[in-house]
Amino acid sequence: MRFLQRFGPGLAISAAAIALSTPGPAIADEATNGKDATYYISLGDSLTTGYQPNVDKDTDVAYTDQLYAQLKQRTPGLKHIRLGCTAETTESLINGGKCDYPNAKSQLDAALQAMAQHKGKVAYVTLSVGANDILLNCAGPAGTLDGACLNSRSQTMAKNLAQISGALRKAGAKDTQFVGSTYHNPFLGAWLQGAAGQQAAKESAPLVKAANAGITQVYKSTGFKVADVAGAFSSDDFTTQVNVPGAGEVPANVAKICQLTWACTKKDPHPNADGHKLIAGAFAAQLADNDVPGASPSPTPDDSATPEPGTSTGSGSGTGSDTGANQPSTNGDLAETGASSSTPVLAGAGLAVVAVGSAAVYFARRRRTTNES
Repeated sequence: MRFLQRFGPGLAISAAAIALSTPGPAIADEATNGKDATYYISLGDSLTTGYQPNVDKDTDVAYTDQLYAQLKQRTPGLKHIRLGCTAETTESLINGGKCDYPNAKSQLDAALQAMAQHKGKVAYVTLSVGANDILLNCAGPAGTLDGACLNSRSQTMAKNLAQISGALRKAGAKDTQFVGSTYHNPFLGAWLQGAAGQQAAKESAPLVKAANAGITQVYKSTGFKVADVAGAFSSDDFTTQVNVPGAGEVPANVAKICQLTWACTKKDPHPNADGHKLIAGAFAAQLADNDVPGASPSPTPDDSATPEPGTSTGSGSGTGSDTGANQPSTNGDLAETGASSSTPVLAGAGLAVVAVGSAAVYFARRRRTTNES
């Protein structure tokens, strides 16, 4: 995550934004009678594609894959349209340019086409986007931040996020459930860097909290529910002390960041498999059993659900099954659409910690990779 400032009138946006992704594969369920099928559409950036820095690839530990496995338990005919894209920003999600989608100009266009094609059969739509707006535009190579760029981009981000969520909401059926997410705070990983890092971690908390409040307001204004990822990660709990092997006693929020992301080991903000599992649970908590097209009256799934073959609940290592670059396998429509494997992407952005009013700046490199075909 990166940098907070204004998120448009009355809204604060992130001083920290979750970093980059590689494009995720389109996940297709086994052949299902189209007449009986219902759909889950996931949109966003690396948070939706399961990027893992230890393998420098997308994997199937993504919260979207784990959530799909849970949702499918109560909606057996459910199919997953997995549209997440590497380094996606709110602007590129609307206009395209990061990934290619068959017969669509952008990720949003692909989602709207899919929703039109499967009108009345889209049960769930999830969205995690916005982090890269600042990272890809306003952060200099030496870890400096362009304040004017930040102010401009944060206002644009609010407008774009409202446009995206509003368009999706309008395209849905009466019973379609929409959920967007807040963000965890990877800046907390700086706690392990000593006194300066601890100060940076403390100063990041109110900024990320303000960012999440702004994101929440935008989502709610367009009829989305909000998955409280920040709450699931205990992002504001500096009081409870937890013993972390190799680090000793640390605040609960720091412990969770170390246990659930790569922030403390690789200085990379991406969640590991267990982190994605927790995020999936935060989304599942917002998705009710009732009023879902094709749903059966089964118990609400919990975060211990076993994924479909080819996915993984994973462990803290976060390796999962490598999916590499996205390899779309379409069936003549957009039901199994994904991003192109030919698109060069930025991947593996390191953790950046910016302490407002402090000289403590931790930046890891950004590197450009190309997808495997």
